[in-house]
Amino acid sequence: MNQQDQVFNPNFLTRKRQVGDKLADDFVERSFNNPASKQALREYLANLNDNTQLGNLPLAYINEPLFTLAARLPEWANVKQMEQGAAFFARYANLVMNMLGLLSLPYCYAAADGARVLYLSERIRNDTAKRLQETGDFVWEVMAPNAFSADGKAFASILKVRLIHAAARYYTLQSGQWNTADWGLPVNQEDMAGTNLSFSLLVIRGLRKLDIAVSYDEQQSFMHLWNVIGSLSGLEDNFLPDDGKQAIALEQAISSHQFKPSTEGRALTKALTNYFTSLNLQPPFGSKETVQLMRFLIGDEVADILALPAGKAPATVINLLKLSGTLQQFKRQPSANATYNKQYNSFKKQQESFS
Repeated sequence: MNQQDQVFNPNFLTRKRQVGDKLADDFVERSFNNPASKQALREYLANLNDNTQLGNLPLAYINEPLFTLAARLPEWANVKQMEQGAAFFARYANLVMNMLGLLSLPYCYAAADGARVLYLSERIRNDTAKRLQETGDFVWEVMAPNAFSADGKAFASILKVRLIHAAARYYTLQSGQWNTADWGLPVNQEDMAGTNLSFSLLVIRGLRKLDIAVSYDEQQSFMHLWNVIGSLSGLEDNFLPDDGKQAIALEQAISSHQFKPSTEGRALTKALTNYFTSLNLQPPFGSKETVQLMRFLIGDEVADILALPAGKAPATVINLLKLSGTLQQFKRQPSANATYNKQYNSFKKQQESFS
């Protein structure tokens, strides 16, 4: 990771917009140029479910660094911090998962050039529910207490996402609808860094907005865990902040460089809010209050960029969420495994009630 304060100036960020993930991109280009290899990769990924499978690679992949290194932690990874980060997630899991839809995703849509590739893919616009479910499943898999153990799923899930990003770059560049000179590569280093921050720093920020007293050690552990995930996803080390100060500096630099109103970002946000409306949620957490809560969490400046409706979230709604967080904060917690399983089962029941 960063060994000294990184100066995240506009020139640096602009250069990094021209950088993707060479290891994954080279592999995808070779595979996709051969129909048989492409089909073999599709079938392999469809059956890749846990970390153990990465120890028994097909013959075609045994000399591919993308696969042979996929289950190897970065040298700087601190396993104890990762475990503490997972325990922090388990304690506040349901609140964190709510943050993804109400804060993390719309935050990403405010980055105009980064939103373009999501808009062109049409997945979030045409099947919002499935996209949210896929994001949720990924987070649960990488945040599990055993995520990076042999019986976990993190390494496998991260490799899948890394290849999905490489495929998105490949297809978007082939589409003839992409202006690399002005927009950078699709899913470039700056975009990936912003996404990683939206799942780490922004979640911490959202929890603190709900008066949850996240300690420095909890913040460090949670962000360290996401740094590991980011690194395994192909994010360069100079985009992996060592502490909250560096993370804030990077977030401010990216938002200053990329956040502006865009047709694509607003369309993605509209698809997200339409999905919440379609759930027919009832007060105090009705669809109107949900959108107002989104504005409360991301702040008026970003909310205006995304053209979110004006209006403050009722104090009763905010206070109920604060109470939920407070109860979790002071509630005696069993083991991380037990807490995770309880929160996961609760989350799945909530999902089923929406379907």
